[in-house]
Amino acid sequence: MYINITDSASSNNRGSSRELVHYLEKENRIDEKKDLELWFNHSGKRIESYEVRSALDGNIAKLCKANAKFFLVNISPSQKELKYLEERYGKKEMNQQLRKYAEKVMDEYARNFKREGISSAKDLMWFGKIEHHRYYSFKDKEVLNGERKRGERKEGDQMHIQIIVSRKDASNKIKLSPMNNSKGKNEAHSRKLGQFNRVAFKQSGEVIFDKLFGFDRELKDAFAYANVHKNGSLLQKEQMDILERSSGQRDSLERINAQARNVSDGRFLSVADMVKETGQSVSSFIEALLEPSHPAEPDVNPVEDAERKRRRLQAQQDQGLGR
Repeated sequence: MYINITDSASSNNRGSSRELVHYLEKENRIDEKKDLELWFNHSGKRIESYEVRSALDGNIAKLCKANAKFFLVNISPSQKELKYLEERYGKKEMNQQLRKYAEKVMDEYARNFKREGISSAKDLMWFGKIEHHRYYSFKDKEVLNGERKRGERKEGDQMHIQIIVSRKDASNKIKLSPMNNSKGKNEAHSRKLGQFNRVAFKQSGEVIFDKLFGFDRELKDAFAYANVHKNGSLLQKEQMDILERSSGQRDSLERINAQARNVSDGRFLSVADMVKETGQSVSSFIEALLEPSHPAEPDVNPVEDAERKRRRLQAQQDQGLGR
């Protein structure tokens, strides 16, 4: 699961939402399908593009010209996750399930601000759209290597969700910026805009998916695992290594992944703290550490083993004489 929030430095979000809404309508224009992919949110699933644009552009009270007016949230399930959904629900029902999932993700988006009165997707102004294709850009390595051309459609199932969320809440009174992660450095600023933990938000999207759809996520496919190996300290990587080695033991994937999230959050000051915190899984960690890297050989009869060695030695000597 890949979740990203586009900031104002890389998107034209200081003016009207017209250009972005028009861009996200591209599949409806290109494919010319009879059943258009309309916009959705917590209140409906057949919202027209002009309604999206009008609502967003009218929800900018007391925002300066240089302020971001909206943000783009990209939710991209992995190929493995999409395959799982298709096998469970079928291609047609996947759309509805992803809409349901997107609303729950936006619930977490709202709660992440830790602002009074902002507790669910209903407190936000947001509009989502399901897209079915992706195209190669000049940044893709396949284009840089000359293997693909810019604008070519990517292979495989590329279904994903694009969500435009207003900088202001649904009442047009409260400013909300997911780019504010001051973490107490400026308390007044945090109280005004809300303190948003983007890592926690990305992590929550994965947890929601697993619980909502009953998806068994392998540790190596978890966001926490990738985050620790990319950004973690040596201690966190050591802790994650122990979790990885114990993941084949008796512990469930859900339990292991929960501990991985704790490791990613820096909850444990030592390996001992992590093992102590897990309680019943202590034995699993110990077994993982003591487990031999190669399977033990089966018991053999010492007499038969000695006889085999004698014959092997005799054969080697005979070969030497034959030369």
